[in-house]
Amino acid sequence: MKDLSSLNHYFWKYRKRFFIGIFFVVASNYFAVLAPQITGYVISLVQQKLPGAKPTKLYNAHDSIVNWFIGITNQFTLSFGWLVAICSLTILFIAVIRGILMFFMRQTIIVMSRHIEFDQKNEIYQHYQQLDTAFYKTHSTGDLMNRMAEDVSRVRMFTGPAVMYLINLITLIGFCIVNMLSKDVELTLIVLAPLPILAVTIYIVNSIINKKSEIIQSNLSDLTTNAQESYSGIRVIKSFVQEKAMLGFFEKNSEAYKQNAVGLAKVEAMYFPSMALMIGISTLATIFVGGLQAIEDPTKVGMIVEFVIYINMLTFPVSAIGWTASMIQRAAASQKRLNEFLTIQPTITNPSINKYSGSLGGSIKFENVHFTYPHTGIKAIQNLHIDISTGDKVLVLGKTGSGKTTLAQLLLRFYEPDSGRITIGGRPLNEIPLKELRQQISYVQQDVFLFSDTVSNNIRFGVNPNTAFEKVKEAAQFANVDGDIMGFDQQYETMIGERGVTLSGGQKQRISIARALIKDPEIIVFDDCLSAVDAKTEKEIIGHLYGYLADKTAIIITHRIFSGFHFDKIIVFEEGHIAEMGSHDHLMDLNGYYAELYRLQLTQEA
Repeated sequence: MKDLSSLNHYFWKYRKRFFIGIFFVVASNYFAVLAPQITGYVISLVQQKLPGAKPTKLYNAHDSIVNWFIGITNQFTLSFGWLVAICSLTILFIAVIRGILMFFMRQTIIVMSRHIEFDQKNEIYQHYQQLDTAFYKTHSTGDLMNRMAEDVSRVRMFTGPAVMYLINLITLIGFCIVNMLSKDVELTLIVLAPLPILAVTIYIVNSIINKKSEIIQSNLSDLTTNAQESYSGIRVIKSFVQEKAMLGFFEKNSEAYKQNAVGLAKVEAMYFPSMALMIGISTLATIFVGGLQAIEDPTKVGMIVEFVIYINMLTFPVSAIGWTASMIQRAAASQKRLNEFLTIQPTITNPSINKYSGSLGGSIKFENVHFTYPHTGIKAIQNLHIDISTGDKVLVLGKTGSGKTTLAQLLLRFYEPDSGRITIGGRPLNEIPLKELRQQISYVQQDVFLFSDTVSNNIRFGVNPNTAFEKVKEAAQFANVDGDIMGFDQQYETMIGERGVTLSGGQKQRISIARALIKDPEIIVFDDCLSAVDAKTEKEIIGHLYGYLADKTAIIITHRIFSGFHFDKIIVFEEGHIAEMGSHDHLMDLNGYYAELYRLQLTQEA
């Protein structure tokens, strides 16, 4: 239950709805317990009219409103038939009032739970976006989605139905017990004797439900992850003819979920028979003991009927104890899973004081930078020293795993270096607000990602959605993809499938380049973003980019050498450190990795 305490601020936020809802719950149950008292009064009247009945004083230990009603009816000389009709209409009127109050009860508490669900999903989504890149490397997308969807839905069952039914059963049981005690303490204690047994049963079963609920939610996350990965990688599955194998994995996870869900259902099935048994025993005790009392004191017949009605009224609230407890336990298990992520604090944070504002400039320095990936222990960057001036064009080469991409990710503060300092325009990276830093740097990633939206909206991503179409088209022309787009049926309004599945690899890369260019940044980083285009298209793109990047700082990370592009500085990485650095002529004189790669590429092109 302590995990659910994290929801208290939501209840406080919607306290007006919450407390008004509680009022409607209490009021509806107050009117509910008036009907049995009027019924008992009518039964006593009927008993008075039976042949051979002795005149006795009616039992009048009723609620003040019921006593007021009886007093009003006694002021008029009414026939027995009219009196019964008036009492019946009064019971009907009370039922209508209770129904109206129950409607408003649901309109306040259930609607409140929907508002909380909305807020909680937004909070979780916002928190997900703030978490570091390292977090997403160790957590599956399916699990993240399941926590925000399924777990939040289970928590909503607590903030809405569970809270409502809990308050309802507490107030109704309270009103019934108070009225019963006011009539006959001894009979009340006999009637309620089975409830302690019920309480022990609920405690034991709830403990089992809580453990099983956590296991089920974990199984569901595995199942969601399995399905999500299958859908995303469907082309790989089909190309390797692994549909049957993937179905086997899914069936295995599905079977585990089914077994645990069925086990939980069996445990929950113990509740309702237990409730029915306890209610049945209480009803039998009421009739038996009450019958003996009625034989000795005929005036108690109406009271006995009233007790039987109370017991039947308690059937749903008492049986709902198990259901409510089950919802609370499931919600607690789900909230615990949510809290596991909500308590994770990002290691990459904004500076407490913004010392800088405005343009960052284009000069970049890496000073004695070291970086090791936290989850693998791989030393990606070691003793890195780089000085890039504003407007420089820098080529970064190296074998796979040499640390090229890590350089770009450190520059955008996706990770913090273990030691050393990175500055832009003389400003330390960790003293620049993240939004300001990333808005002024365009990054074309190695792993291209496009959204399931139109081509134009994908290019506009990262800038104002109302950016003029002319700007979109200009960026596409610089990226040499305008011709391809104009060949689509709906041109720039063509819908791109999930992750750009309807496009070729080269088209996706060029659209991602256009998306970076439209920002008009001072610094732009290309991370092996032309690997899927042919040599002719590559030369055309380089030609367009050369003019666009004239006054910008550009870092181009690649496995190839762009022979038609003049670079101010060429850096060759090897196992996390700089193996060669300098101009083209200088590196050719060194006759090392760069010179060998350059000659090999010229040979291939020839």
